[in-house]
Amino acid sequence: MNEDEAVLAVNAAYYRAFAAADVEALERLWAFDGVTCVHPGWRPLVGRQDVVRSYRDILSAAATVPIVCREPRVVMTGDFARVVCLELVGSVVLAATNCFVRTGQGWLMAHHQASQIAEMDRARSGGREKAPRTLN
Repeated sequence: MNEDEAVLAVNAAYYRAFAAADVEALERLWAFDGVTCVHPGWRPLVGRQDVVRSYRDILSAAATVPIVCREPRVVMTGDFARVVCLELVGSVVLAATNCFVRTGQGWLMAHHQASQIAEMDRARSGGREKAPRTLN
């Protein structure tokens, strides 16, 4: 298995653990130092304890919606890798970034961030297919 495949395997394990509501499996995937997370609509979380607690809170909710990862792409620089992908959460599509660090235990998560993809109103696009908005 090459390094890109190893990172994608950990990324896939993250989504499997989330789908199974397996907090212990999620916890094993996170690095021990310098982790951060920004769930959609949440304030940034800094530190392993707060990040893991957030997953416990999310997965203990009775109405948790499964998340499906699509189109994962690895970007690697030395001992740091990120996976950019789409997350399908019910009918909502999010853009996500999962960051990983190479450790003595292999690749572990250091950051997760997901946010809804903004779309233009059909009226503004003349009835054409919705297109992403830009910030500038």
